[in-house]
Amino acid sequence: MPGLLLDTLRGKNVRPRPSWLMRQAGRYLPEYRALRAEKGGFLALVYDSEAAAEITIQPLRRYGMDGAILFSDILIVPYAMGQDLEFLVGEGPNLSPRLADAALSSLHAVPERLTPIYDTVKLVRAQLPADKTMLGFAGSPWTVATYMVAGEGSRDQHVTRELAYRDPAAFQAIIDAIVTVTIEYLAGQIMAGAEAVQLFDSWAGSLSPAQFERWVIAPNAAIASAINARFPDVPVIGFPKGAGEKLPAYARETGVQAIGLDETIDPLWAHKVLPEGLPVQGNLDPLLLLAGGDEMERQALHILETFADRPHVFNLGHGIGQTTPVEHVGQLLNLVRNWRG
Repeated sequence: MPGLLLDTLRGKNVRPRPSWLMRQAGRYLPEYRALRAEKGGFLALVYDSEAAAEITIQPLRRYGMDGAILFSDILIVPYAMGQDLEFLVGEGPNLSPRLADAALSSLHAVPERLTPIYDTVKLVRAQLPADKTMLGFAGSPWTVATYMVAGEGSRDQHVTRELAYRDPAAFQAIIDAIVTVTIEYLAGQIMAGAEAVQLFDSWAGSLSPAQFERWVIAPNAAIASAINARFPDVPVIGFPKGAGEKLPAYARETGVQAIGLDETIDPLWAHKVLPEGLPVQGNLDPLLLLAGGDEMERQALHILETFADRPHVFNLGHGIGQTTPVEHVGQLLNLVRNWRG
């Protein structure tokens, strides 16, 4: 029995609507904070497969979402490609050597760094009911490249964008290398038990149309094509945050089976311009979930009603904020489950 979420991602328009929430496993949950206090830092948790599996399952235990999203990080791919990875308190992730200063060829791959992630997937899938979907994920090549080049996150990705303009051949080599590893990484997750996978492109919105075609659409199309060929029953969800008016081209050209919408996308516009019958996912503003109350419910109902005639997975437009009250999450999910359209 595949369950509501997998049915929807395969193109069925089901009731009630399935739901899961980006970053549903993490810092807003008291049970997560307790486990982290016991186990140590973020990367230590990711590489403790039993702890990571427990964290992945925690929100389903509390709320009963339809999907469990793997507890990990998009920067596991550059870590496996040979960059050193640290999560610095108060500063976020740091990768070294940064590829703004070092050649891609200087990195020495460490593929065994992916194995504990596959172990987490196996542990979670073994514990999930049959009707709950195990979701794997990876960062999309453009977003992963921004961290590999700059060594850290940035608001406008200027270091990486400048390199892509100045030396497109060198940057293409970085993108191609990420594509190759990402295909194998997602394949490993699927063989371990992931039933659908999501490609997170958190920084897609910083690119011009021409750059978007080359650095977002083309590499995501290569990944989706490879996964679809090897695992035809495993849906790929594309989430190009900030794509805006470039979203229809992304939907047409990447070959993904579902599109994640960020909170800046008008649901009415998306329903009109995206291919008929293409499953969509989203797109409540995470700040509305933080605020809760009547306005959150009104906006959630608007999203549900707008996508009533299309396969739809209810989700946020990005991840749950760490200060979100747990009761607001329960309020939202109860509304979604009780809606029949």
